[in-house]
Amino acid sequence: MRRISFDLDVLRSFVTGVELGSFARAAGRLDRSTSAVSAQLKKLEEQAGTPLLRRAGRGMALTDAGEVMLGYARRLLELNDEAATALRGGELEGGIRLGLQEDFGETLLPEVLGRFVRAHPKVRIEAHIARNAELLERIGAGRLDLALAWEAGVHSAYAEHVGAVPMCWIGAAQDRLRWPHAGGEPLPLVMLEPPCLLRSAAIAALDRAGISWRMAFTSASLAGVWAAVAAGLGVTLRTPLGLPASLRRLDAATATLPVPGSLGLALHRAESEPAPAVMRLASIVRNDLQERLAAAAIRPAPAAKRRGRGK
Repeated sequence: MRRISFDLDVLRSFVTGVELGSFARAAGRLDRSTSAVSAQLKKLEEQAGTPLLRRAGRGMALTDAGEVMLGYARRLLELNDEAATALRGGELEGGIRLGLQEDFGETLLPEVLGRFVRAHPKVRIEAHIARNAELLERIGAGRLDLALAWEAGVHSAYAEHVGAVPMCWIGAAQDRLRWPHAGGEPLPLVMLEPPCLLRSAAIAALDRAGISWRMAFTSASLAGVWAAVAAGLGVTLRTPLGLPASLRRLDAATATLPVPGSLGLALHRAESEPAPAVMRLASIVRNDLQERLAAAAIRPAPAAKRRGRGK
């Protein structure tokens, strides 16, 4: 079977067109003619052996194959740019104060930040793990440069939507919990201490459904929540991102539990035009998250949208 070598310039045109929502705008951004970009897209589809775009009203939309290609294209371009930067001596310098939800600490920190630091050894990263409200407060006060936080009706001045992540009921992988739903016994819950977005969402969903509940275990840390659920003390409401192997998502219909909806995920910046190192890290974090959302069958945001002061 003949191996295919994708052209990185072609992939860059494809990714830029999708992110800008227009391949004509992509042509302008990349200093190419519209016809040249169209020829690149035709070449890419010929190499892929399947359509990557389809008509959607007056514009174009990704096919299923196009969404797959988009994820790989972003990864290839990121590796290319990372290699180019590393070979030029890692010219980015300075410090980045990054804020994260605890949900992302065990995966994003070692993988994404490790890769970033290896490519940019002169950049110092100070990571801060905190709850949503504290992260947004720190961004607003200028005590963080970049923060990954849930959208909860509170917006920072400069934020871009990354995607919507479904909330789900989570129980022990070994199904140790025995809840006699028909007997009317309250559902045992395992939650973080308040204030907690998902704690409030779980209680509101159960109350609307008329399901009685009791707080079986409360923890100050997410690790404590995971341990208590794995031990069979109760169920919790989180997202599928970063879910330990000792736990499993519960089917809401089978467990006769309410479908809890989803949470928006956003990258918040303290400044409209931050330092190059902050912008580079934001790009890497965004791409990694979109891959994780796709891998978890969660549809990412079609394009990053930014909000500025007064808009």
